[in-house]
Amino acid sequence: VVSTQSTGKELGRSRTKEFSAHNSKAHCVAWNCTGKYIASGSLDKTAFVQSFKEDRLSREFSLKGHEDAVDQIAWHPSDPNMLSTVSTDKTLRLWDIRTPQKTVACITTKGEVINMTWKSDGSTIALGNKDDLVCFVDYKTHKIIADKQFDFEVNEIGWNNTDEHFYLTSGNGSVHITQYPSLEPLLQIPAHTAHCICLKFSPDKQHFATGGADALINIWDAFELSYLTSYSRLEWPVRTLSFNHDGRLLAAGSEDLVIDIAFVETGEKVATVSCNAFPFCVAWHPSQNILAYVTDDKSKHNEKHSRDSDKTTGCVKLFGL
Repeated sequence: VVSTQSTGKELGRSRTKEFSAHNSKAHCVAWNCTGKYIASGSLDKTAFVQSFKEDRLSREFSLKGHEDAVDQIAWHPSDPNMLSTVSTDKTLRLWDIRTPQKTVACITTKGEVINMTWKSDGSTIALGNKDDLVCFVDYKTHKIIADKQFDFEVNEIGWNNTDEHFYLTSGNGSVHITQYPSLEPLLQIPAHTAHCICLKFSPDKQHFATGGADALINIWDAFELSYLTSYSRLEWPVRTLSFNHDGRLLAAGSEDLVIDIAFVETGEKVATVSCNAFPFCVAWHPSQNILAYVTDDKSKHNEKHSRDSDKTTGCVKLFGL
């Protein structure tokens, strides 16, 4: 087992590299299940796939078809070639990267989707829209098989460690736990003093983390549903979270010009990644301590030179090399 001290030193020496992907700002980024490919989605209406080898990304191809910005991107949990995207154009598209020229399926969504996640067996995709409607899409039939309208603000969503329950973060600061697939309420956990914005389960499903508008990051035991630790080193609402491959590290981003990396067990800081604009999305590689992230355009308030300040917009950035 690698000690926490050596992990911290290793990440402390890490560099960030930028790789061009889009001609407008990128909104989202995700690795496939093997870590061989990474995909990003952008305001330029495309998803872009790159291959990863050793310490660099190589441009592969664009996925074109959406008529507006690509806001969310997610790979199939176990098929390394299958990818889903949602857009402001109110569609969900499924792609097979072996035939990138065409969409496998295009499903019209009810409203503008702001959150998307896959069930761990790959059978179902859950979508949450701006109007607090959650719907479920069958991966094989490409049909919406169920939906439910909520009377509270629904933010990030996801299945629990057994796929028996479905979690919703809410505008009242709570995590709502429901039965799946009925979405009947089971439990409401007070998690934050302001909007609960994001939710992530660790790869081993032992823990889950929440981030809120109170700038707090909370880590929970996924079986006992008990609170383990909390920390706050960011000043702005926490908008993106990602556990690393062994579940020991958690990366968090907000409108601060840094990404915070912490040890899950204690909340102790491991590393800070400086950004020249606030990060939209962070994503750890599925088997290595390499963090991908995408940011807003360079902050006008932070014009001082940095290693990556003069690169073009729409890049995918890797930390940990």
